[in-house]
Amino acid sequence: MPALAKTEERPVVEQPQRRQGFFCPPANIHETQDGFWLELEMPGVRKDGLEVSVENGELVIVGHRGGFQVPEGWELVYRESRPLDYRRTFDLDPSIDTTKITARMEEGLLKLFLPKTEEVRPRKIKVI
Repeated sequence: MPALAKTEERPVVEQPQRRQGFFCPPANIHETQDGFWLELEMPGVRKDGLEVSVENGELVIVGHRGGFQVPEGWELVYRESRPLDYRRTFDLDPSIDTTKITARMEEGLLKLFLPKTEEVRPRKIKVI
């Protein structure tokens, strides 16, 4: 059973889809002996625009983008970016210590560390 499972199945190469007024940001997950690194691409989101929480065994991530304002006197001619916020949820395995999850935002990339509980971490046993 994977310790971090996506709740939405979609190919990694697919572009984020609009879902109930939100974009689903692309994510990468890496496993180490001590836990999992989760990276989500969220351009336009600042640290104060993030909401990261654990609810009922789910990691819920919401990123609010600052809206692009057209300066006074200018006319918007063309727009590719949409002013939608990001939202993504992940089911958490009980092997993750949810009280020690950490997060940081760097240049539009949200990085979370989800540590494994002590019980599931590998350890060496000294033979006497």
